[in-house]
Amino acid sequence: MTEPVADALSDVPVERYLLRQKLTMMVNRYEIVRQDESGKELGLLCFAEQKRMAAKEQVTFYTDSAKTHPLFGFKARKRIDLRSTYDVTDSQGQPIGWFRKQFTASLVNSTWLLGLPDGRELVGRERNAKVAVARRLWDVVPVLGDLPGPFLFHFDFVTPDGALGLSSTKRAGVKDVYHVALPALADGKPIDWRVGMAMAVALDALQSR
Repeated sequence: MTEPVADALSDVPVERYLLRQKLTMMVNRYEIVRQDESGKELGLLCFAEQKRMAAKEQVTFYTDSAKTHPLFGFKARKRIDLRSTYDVTDSQGQPIGWFRKQFTASLVNSTWLLGLPDGRELVGRERNAKVAVARRLWDVVPVLGDLPGPFLFHFDFVTPDGALGLSSTKRAGVKDVYHVALPALADGKPIDWRVGMAMAVALDALQSR
């Protein structure tokens, strides 16, 4: 069962998005759709394709199916490095954020650090610590480890003062679908939606690495 998003969402303005993953033979395709407060879809914003087994992870988001108009993207700073930092850039290649996985903390509960251009940093963890432990136990059992786990990935990213800045809630179903919320922070604004959705895609694309 999908867990409810943190109560903080009921008290502040929130930008809402739907992230859909579509699998093909050679790439993972992600579609980002904007939603209103009631969850109604407002149209496709952009899509991205992730090449499998790439030596240097890079994902670009486009506004058109011909992929002639890049909107933003993220790219690893180093080749084949599980501890690499990923830079999020705009359509001109200018940095608008970054993120990296915290591997020591992730031994118990998957943990990510998300950085913003103004120096603010948000820490993201799996919402349910018990599920995080259960997933790890599943992976170490020889017979079960080769099978898809029955667990859903839910993440919450918070600022140092505990304010929720991003939540990603995976919907139960055959296809991977995530509800992503970007609540307004202390300055009255949410984080840049491009940075938030890059992080949301990375949670699916890079989580097992």
